[in-house]
Amino acid sequence: MDFRIGEKVVYPNHGVGIIEEVSSRNVNGTAEQFYMLRIHANSSLVMVPTSNVKNVGLRRIIKKDDVDGLFKLLKEDFFEPEADWKGRYKEHSEKMRTGSIFQVAEVLKNLFYLSHRKSLSFREKKMLDRAKQLIISEVATVRSLDEKSVEEKIDRTLSEAYSRSVNTSE
Repeated sequence: MDFRIGEKVVYPNHGVGIIEEVSSRNVNGTAEQFYMLRIHANSSLVMVPTSNVKNVGLRRIIKKDDVDGLFKLLKEDFFEPEADWKGRYKEHSEKMRTGSIFQVAEVLKNLFYLSHRKSLSFREKKMLDRAKQLIISEVATVRSLDEKSVEEKIDRTLSEAYSRSVNTSE
């Protein structure tokens, strides 16, 4: 997958960034090309080898039309996540690493649901916050909205879905 300078991309578990340059460096005596990626959330600079783009999950931001599908997923009914927190954490970590906003949304949804049923572990709370921030950042970028309004919409959508699931299970 080729990216252009100035293109907005998503780096899994880090969020939205912009390709600032494509540079060449010598690595173990071999010339390698790298994307220099500025991460939006913290302004850090990340070097991603062009040959490793697929392995690390670097991808283009979603299209505007995909945002509706994302909120549709967040509105759907909740499913009871795995009871064992270690298995659940492993499954959620794998989904976060895929870089897919839809997989990250599933993690957000599962942990949101769980957080209303019982206390989350410290690691799960961190993952919940990270998943939420990754989605907020990408949706705000795609729709040219401020992050606060996107966060409010996500919170409202999840709360409505949770209320509906609690009312239907009674």
